[in-house]
Amino acid sequence: MRDFFSGSVARCPGLLLAASLGTVADAKAWLDDDANKVDVLLTDLGLPDGSGLDVIRHAIRLHPRCEPLVISMFGDEDNVLASIEAGALGYIHKDSTPDDIAQTILAMRAGESPISPMIARRVLSKYRSDQFNKQNMAVAPVKKAEQAIKKIALDGAGDGAQHGLLSPRELDVLGLIARGFSYGEIARLQEISVHTVQTHIKNLYGKLSVHSKSEAVFEATRMGLLSRHD
Repeated sequence: MRDFFSGSVARCPGLLLAASLGTVADAKAWLDDDANKVDVLLTDLGLPDGSGLDVIRHAIRLHPRCEPLVISMFGDEDNVLASIEAGALGYIHKDSTPDDIAQTILAMRAGESPISPMIARRVLSKYRSDQFNKQNMAVAPVKKAEQAIKKIALDGAGDGAQHGLLSPRELDVLGLIARGFSYGEIARLQEISVHTVQTHIKNLYGKLSVHSKSEAVFEATRMGLLSRHD
């Protein structure tokens, strides 16, 4: 698997393979060398001598701008959330590994946070479950007031489309993303260039404070933007 990823990166004109290592110890030793610089760290979690989380933390400590991407067989919520807390910007399950990981890395460098649909669904399900449990717990009066304020804020967020949070074209693009269309297909349907589609997506990411298509769809749905638009 490591050779497969290394080959994909090495063949990509836009990327330079800095190193290919098999253990936590080797990775830390390589990172400790001041002559070695890294922009992207691609790591598994289950390594022979420890966890890839340790490599992520070590890399970020030495290279704060490093962008870690996890590819692992572990798809449970705990490992995903632990990876995000450690600093990972993307999480791909090995069962849904892309044919060309180099393109995923380039997309991440362009601002996306790649995550396998299966994992995104699990994390969102856990989030919804946690929210449901919180709403049904007995809370102190102050906590109840905080929840009431939050509910008012969320109810009001449904009017975001009317208040111009997203432009009509951004809503069109987001609606097509939610339906599974690719950038190229959206460009043809909207009669605009792929570059313009990417610009709209970048702008709506910023407005929604998200970093991936799945996050954008989830957040827009939560705010009532997609339902109103549809």
